Amino acid sequence: MSEEQKKTPRRLAREVAMQGLYEWRMSGNSLPVIEDHLEQESEEWARADKPLALVLLRGAANNADALEASIEAFVDRPLAEISPIERAILLLGAYELTHRIETPYRVVINEAIELAKAFGGTDGHRYINGVLDKFAPTVRAAEVEHAAKQKGRKG
Repeated sequence: MSEEQKKTPRRLAREVAMQGLYEWRMSGNSLPVIEDHLEQESEEWARADKPLALVLLRGAANNADALEASIEAFVDRPLAEISPIERAILLLGAYELTHRIETPYRVVINEAIELAKAFGGTDGHRYINGVLDKFAPTVRAAEVEHAAKQKGRKG
């Protein structure tokens, strides 16, 4: 089984959403145009969790200004200077951490890291990890604190 075949529908949904966010930023096209393009052109679309992909794409795009404002304190340069792929991944991760609380924060961060490894720059995954790891406690304080306590008991 190839690496591509091993990807879960949820991971593929995040890939599709990230591709859509990238296209949205770079082209300025409307979300319906981008969704149609993804459906026609994305190899991942057929196996992706389509409802999740659309929720993530629409949610992140529609809340982009607020989400980016909320992560600005955790980046080391203006968002406009971050690579478009990594910016799309940060936007997606910030959306999931803020609005998809049913997904554990560690899963959100890990999925963002995997996207960055697959599509971002050489050390992009480290950057994504650092930013989202600092951002998570601001929106998921109780969950992050509980995880830290659990880790302390095991260590």
